[in-house]
Amino acid sequence: MEKDSEIKLTQFSRGAGCGCKIAPSVLEEILNTKILIPGNKKLLVGNSSKDDAAVYDLGNSTALISTTDFFMPIVDDAFDFGRIASANAISDVYAMGGRPLMAVAILGWPVEKLPASLAQKILDGSRAICEEAGIPLAGGHSIDSAEPIFGLAVSGLVDIKNLKQNDTAKPGDIIFITKPLGVGVLSTAQKRGLIKEQDVSVMIKQMTQLNKIGEALGKLDGVTAMTDVTGFGLLGHLIEMAEGSNCSAEIDYSKLPVADGVKEYLNQRIVPDATFRNWNSYSTKTAFEKGVNVMEAFNLLPDPQTNGGLLIAVDEESVEEVKLLLKENELANFTEPIGRFISAREKIITVKS
Repeated sequence: MEKDSEIKLTQFSRGAGCGCKIAPSVLEEILNTKILIPGNKKLLVGNSSKDDAAVYDLGNSTALISTTDFFMPIVDDAFDFGRIASANAISDVYAMGGRPLMAVAILGWPVEKLPASLAQKILDGSRAICEEAGIPLAGGHSIDSAEPIFGLAVSGLVDIKNLKQNDTAKPGDIIFITKPLGVGVLSTAQKRGLIKEQDVSVMIKQMTQLNKIGEALGKLDGVTAMTDVTGFGLLGHLIEMAEGSNCSAEIDYSKLPVADGVKEYLNQRIVPDATFRNWNSYSTKTAFEKGVNVMEAFNLLPDPQTNGGLLIAVDEESVEEVKLLLKENELANFTEPIGRFISAREKIITVKS
């Protein structure tokens, strides 16, 4: 059998990271049900919205946040895969304005194809990120599967007054994002063996960066809504925010942060399959103003992100407060707003040049 260092994990999976997500239109069909589920006054956030996690009122002005996320390898290195999958799962707690409490692991492993030592390295990567987040990796469950799969189920806590949801934005709110776009493109370039070495480090650094600022943002009344950008791309998650809030949104395409190297790969037509699935689900809800590079935007806006940045709706009067918080958390490069929410229109998203 090959040495661990010679094995490229991405060659053992069809998908990659959050690009493994089921297409939005298919997911809608799966989640549709005629079964009447009794209401539960303690369940503050559940299946009735498309939010990042479930939230349950503990009865003491505090709520429990519960979430899970897992996927197939997005990078070749096992330790890095564990770190990325774990940071991505923990992000859902931060996106609700909460503080992570503990995690348990979810592992699917093709035991006849890949050595157990690689799975051990994935778990060590997960432990490293959990330690960075200040939580224990407290247990988990594993199965023998056809493809490698890893992720976490994460529990967190939030003061109910600080809880942020993705469907509470209002017209006039300013939109910020805390990470650049394009990791789906970079990971596809890696899977095809075409990525440059310097771009690998850019990709891994971004996908292992914890969205810790979400807890601090949750404490600001002027932050009206929040989510994180993952498998449906910026376009999909912004549409979820806008539709859930009965709004539309305008995006300034020239203000969007893009990871180094991404546009070069787009020029080589290196695009994840999930980008096309996302676009097919969201294209009828999107309009482009004259002057936008539509072909580039078509490949970038629905690009599936793994542990992407937080997407934040901010009341105009609180913009400077949020900018200051971003600077204090070493996110000074993301203090430029990328758009705003507006009153509902026929098209949910308008992309401006």
